[in-house]
Amino acid sequence: MSELQINTTQNVKITFNAAGAGERLLAFIIDMAIKIGYMLVLNWTFGAFDNMDQWSQIAINTVLSFPVMFYTLVLESILQGQTIGKRALKIRVVKIDGYQASFSDYVVRWFFRIVDVYILGLGFFIMLFNKKSQRLGDMAAGTAVIGLKDNVNINHTILENLKENYKPTYPNVIKLSDNDARIIKETFNVARASKDYQTLIKLRQKIIEVAGIKTVKQSNDMEFIDVILKDYNFYTQDM
Repeated sequence: MSELQINTTQNVKITFNAAGAGERLLAFIIDMAIKIGYMLVLNWTFGAFDNMDQWSQIAINTVLSFPVMFYTLVLESILQGQTIGKRALKIRVVKIDGYQASFSDYVVRWFFRIVDVYILGLGFFIMLFNKKSQRLGDMAAGTAVIGLKDNVNINHTILENLKENYKPTYPNVIKLSDNDARIIKETFNVARASKDYQTLIKLRQKIIEVAGIKTVKQSNDMEFIDVILKDYNFYTQDM
């Protein structure tokens, strides 16, 4: 698994592990097995329609095949860059700039599957020789697929050490995703170590905007971000 360096909009470099071609291939196989299973069930369930006229049969088959056609696009959009296969392999699609990919990014990746997957599996071979393990769809959308199962200590994860009697301050942090929390912590640690106060100010403002926090109880940027990370862990530890 190669390292992937992401440059955030605050010009902070964060290092992730890029998902390997093998992991992505296995995730693809899992997703493909689900699609095939769906089609087999449909074939068995709707076999009674075989006596219909040709055009009616084509129309029904087209409508019923929509879940297979849009499987990847829909799941990546609603599961924050994951399909069932990607979730099983603990990998996720992210933007190269460190932010979560948008719907338009997922559309570009989905469209390029025609070339990457269905034309001699071209995307798989491109990933093998690409430093960021990107296929053509990733390059076009400005995305990459990262691994989420890093063998690192707590300081390199979104986890925080909480006291047993810890009382949270900002319930709105549940609006953040795991990917958001990871980026916040990585950016926070780098900016704090380098005393990059401008980045800390921008990070604070972005958190307030995304989480919809109305009242901030800490005047110090570092204290505020530290509380945000602890609150996020408090509210999500049992999810």
